[in-house]
Amino acid sequence: MSPIPAVPENYSHLLAEFDCLDPLLSALRLDSGRLKCTCLAVSRKWLALGTSAGGLHLIQREGWKQRLILTHKEGSIIQAACCPHNEDFIAVATSQGLVVVWELQLERRGRPDRVSVSWEHKGQTITALCWDTSVLRVFVGDSAGKVSYLRAGSSKTGKGAAFVIFPVQTVTTVDSKVVQLGYQDGRLLVSSLSRCYLCDTEKEKFWRVGQKERDGEYGACFFPQNRGLLVGQPPLLYCARPGSRVWEASFNGEVLSTHQFKQLLACPPLPLITYRNEPCYSSVQRSPQAVAFAKMLYLGDQNLLTWTDTAIYIFTPQNGQVLLWTEVDDLVDVAIYRSELFCLHGSGHLSHLSLLSAERCVERLLRRESWTLAAIVCCMFQHTITTSRARKSIPIDRLEHTRSQLSASTHQELIGQLEEVITKLEPLDSASSSRRSSISSHESFNVLDCGIYRVISRRGSQSDEETGSLINQSLSEEERLKEFSFAQEEDPVDSDPQRSERVDAERSEQGLPFHLPLSFRPKPPRIALQAVKDSVSSFVKKTTEKINTLQMNSELWQRPEFREGGQAEMLSSTTPYSEEIYNEVYDEMSNNDADMQDLRSATERTMSQIQDPLVLLDPLSLWEALQEWLPVLERILGPAELSSTGPAEEKRERDCVNTSTDQQEVLSTCSSEEPADIVTDGTCHSPELEEKEELCENQLTAGLPEEVSGTPPEPVRVASPKPVPSDLQASLTELATLYTELSCFRNQGEQAPGCRTFLCRYFFLLDQERMRRMCLLCYQEHPEMQSSFTEAMLELTRCTRVVDVIQRGDLQRSLRSVRELQPGSAPLLLAHFHRLYEKHGEAAVRSFSQFYPTIIPADIMAMAQKSHFLAYLDNLVQSQTEEHRLSFLQSLLEPESLRQDWLLLALTHDAPQRCHTLTEDGNPRWHSHLFSWGYGRLLSLLVRLPADLPSKLVMAETCRSHGYWTGFLYLCQQLQRRAEAFSTICQLDDISLLEEPEGVEPQTLDEWKFLIQRSQQCCSSSAASADGERPTGVNGSSWSNGSTDTPGKINPENLTLMLARTAGPDHALAVLEECGIQLALSPHSTLVCELLRVTEKRQRAMIQTMLERCDRFLWSQHA
Repeated sequence: MSPIPAVPENYSHLLAEFDCLDPLLSALRLDSGRLKCTCLAVSRKWLALGTSAGGLHLIQREGWKQRLILTHKEGSIIQAACCPHNEDFIAVATSQGLVVVWELQLERRGRPDRVSVSWEHKGQTITALCWDTSVLRVFVGDSAGKVSYLRAGSSKTGKGAAFVIFPVQTVTTVDSKVVQLGYQDGRLLVSSLSRCYLCDTEKEKFWRVGQKERDGEYGACFFPQNRGLLVGQPPLLYCARPGSRVWEASFNGEVLSTHQFKQLLACPPLPLITYRNEPCYSSVQRSPQAVAFAKMLYLGDQNLLTWTDTAIYIFTPQNGQVLLWTEVDDLVDVAIYRSELFCLHGSGHLSHLSLLSAERCVERLLRRESWTLAAIVCCMFQHTITTSRARKSIPIDRLEHTRSQLSASTHQELIGQLEEVITKLEPLDSASSSRRSSISSHESFNVLDCGIYRVISRRGSQSDEETGSLINQSLSEEERLKEFSFAQEEDPVDSDPQRSERVDAERSEQGLPFHLPLSFRPKPPRIALQAVKDSVSSFVKKTTEKINTLQMNSELWQRPEFREGGQAEMLSSTTPYSEEIYNEVYDEMSNNDADMQDLRSATERTMSQIQDPLVLLDPLSLWEALQEWLPVLERILGPAELSSTGPAEEKRERDCVNTSTDQQEVLSTCSSEEPADIVTDGTCHSPELEEKEELCENQLTAGLPEEVSGTPPEPVRVASPKPVPSDLQASLTELATLYTELSCFRNQGEQAPGCRTFLCRYFFLLDQERMRRMCLLCYQEHPEMQSSFTEAMLELTRCTRVVDVIQRGDLQRSLRSVRELQPGSAPLLLAHFHRLYEKHGEAAVRSFSQFYPTIIPADIMAMAQKSHFLAYLDNLVQSQTEEHRLSFLQSLLEPESLRQDWLLLALTHDAPQRCHTLTEDGNPRWHSHLFSWGYGRLLSLLVRLPADLPSKLVMAETCRSHGYWTGFLYLCQQLQRRAEAFSTICQLDDISLLEEPEGVEPQTLDEWKFLIQRSQQCCSSSAASADGERPTGVNGSSWSNGSTDTPGKINPENLTLMLARTAGPDHALAVLEECGIQLALSPHSTLVCELLRVTEKRQRAMIQTMLERCDRFLWSQHA
């Protein structure tokens, strides 16, 4: 074991995991692949776990016992929140936008009750829940930016009281998605994607926190000041900013300072103390971290907690320091209560962490007899363990006992390090302890990073006048800086980690360290002088930057002004060049305006034509109208090479203006380029080029696609080459989409671009959803259309945040990112699904079922392999409840021909070989119906779907040809082909096929006769073949064990006993004689027949006795 490095002395706390919640999840069945934990909430008494099936498990934290399950049929649970002042209430949000407030009523031992329900956010994803701190009211925020509140009526006061005062009301609607909500002392804090808002819910007033916007998920929270001298002060606000920065704001929304943690997070992370593995600390410094804090929570003793998917960060904002940060795998959500953290991971498992000091952690580990972990923590936190203060919780004898419990063979190095720690231990009453206690009893102090104690005296300090004069000097420098009104970037990142933007705070409360409103704690002179120094240096630095910028842009000042003769002479040489550039820009702008006007005129003319029903309903007239509009589109918005070589008539009109100039350019080009690249009339002839030209002409006249002709396909253009007005964009989209659809389903002319070519050239004009539907319809005839559409969508979504997550290779995290796009368009989702499928294959396809109905099976069928599509379809059908699966599968069959295609797929993938289910002459093999089919559940549903007679006949023949005998028997029963079913059952030789609820049971004596005769024929043929067709087992297991009178076999004797149970033994023997079968019953069968006769006689006697008694009773009543 390698030596354990000691952590720096500024670390005093750590995160530790003492409890394992895996058995709890296993008991709740939340560790399976289909049922997962989706959210969590925690209070003093409860741990609430929401599931993907719509259940909310309430776990009593004392003993980790499950007390309740609250079920919801409105979707999976995505948010949960426990009431902080009344633990009998809990709020739940579902994936369909429903918010429910439950009253548990555990004290009265009643049933839980839905005391309030809100559909205010139906159809939206609820992103935040927050309870009022004094009354029963829940605030709700969703992905559309809407914030509402829901009053919860209690059964004690009556539900009607809540509905009288409007139980559901909208508070506000912010500009973007609500990331986090917070409530404190009548103020509601709303954090959106762009900024933070503060709302006074009683006076209905709103403030914006700060003036600068942001872009992304950043959280915010209240920070109560309820300790020491801060008791009674209003709480502070902390709002996350880009680049690991946090705003500190007052209760009125005024920004006091900006804390920058980017450089501070360059320190190495502290390991997580857990039983799962031994902690390992590395003292190697990390690079500065620019982290986006998506959620912020107030934790324990004046700490601020935030997290990402890979780490947990805890800050002490009052002194602007990092308490600790620890790496955690795949973190999704965190719920806290005091100093306890409950973490939900992407894999669905939970972890229970505790924030505590190092000595407290060692004490708890020793109590649990975790000797190795306790020794490792002691060696890591030597500076804390060796102090005399730690002797109260960790006596010396306990550490010596810990050393004795370590194994000398495996922990030799650890024992040596622990012995060194024991030698450094200070006794309980040491001199240093008395000195520290004397300091702390008279003065307040904090420890700097360098180890110096900064003492803040309580008896007096510098005068406020001296400090104020120094601060006024720094403020004057700030006023001088404002004279330069140049545009600056939002929140410049400074290299100094200790620097903070404190302008607003210094104006409101000058010279107060940590921004505490205490009049008797002014800023010390040295700190004030340092502030002046920083201000002056910043002023000089920024002024130098402005001068350099002005010098670099000095050529912009040298405009040709003719007011002064000297300037005109000096700039005369640059004037012609400037005028030429200006004229070119002006001409280009004029040409663009003229082109857009021509395009608008042609588009409006075509739109008016297709509004005529005679044109719209006639494909030929519609095609001609679009053909007139197409050349204008190609000339203005087409590719550069296309617009330069457009139709012949338009080209002549353009070329007749500057013919001589164009000829000179062509001649110069011919002279500069290679002769093989340009072919002119009468010059540069080459036999190879002539053959290529003839080949290209033949391909064009034949109308072959790009792939067949061998020419590379055109690149897809997803952005317009020129800006198009929004009103014109809608008309262009309609005409372009109509042209693509019409050209896809007809044979276009020679000069018109093909459907795929048009899609690649003008994808930026097309309606993506209509293109998706068109590609699905023509997928079988034109698969290249689907590939081009997919290529275009991949290019369109190439630079999105979801793509970065997908490239990391974590499937679950990628699916979460894609799920956050919902409700999103199907083409965008399909683009991300293609990336996931290329990276993860079948595992990704199986998870696509959760995006139905946005993504339908036809989309997956066009994307994935057939075997992978079957896995998707099976998961999609099995995700429904059992009673709805058949109707759901029926709704997916559009068109009806898909039933046969899917049946054939399921019969040919993950299926037994035909030689195991069929004989050489096509008959069933013995017991071959017992083979397992990979998609047996899907096959069972497909054969049970309602269908017409021809479809059932085709399915029956398909099942027979592939040896799927269970489905074949069911279809034979539906088609009334009972004789064929009985023959198949006799060849399968399993009498249970006649007895099961879904078996084919004979209904008449003729059927019994046919079955007995057929079984006799099968027995004779099998005996003649000398066991040629009767193996001793299926799939390696013995079914018959070599016995010819097995109870499950079909033979005349067993069928006779079966008929005897139905019609009686005498009738059964009579039918056997009618079939002409001479059968000597075995002793067992004879005994069964005798028992059946006795039973029949007793039944007859009992019936006779009952009838006689009824008759006597009726006569007595009549008399």
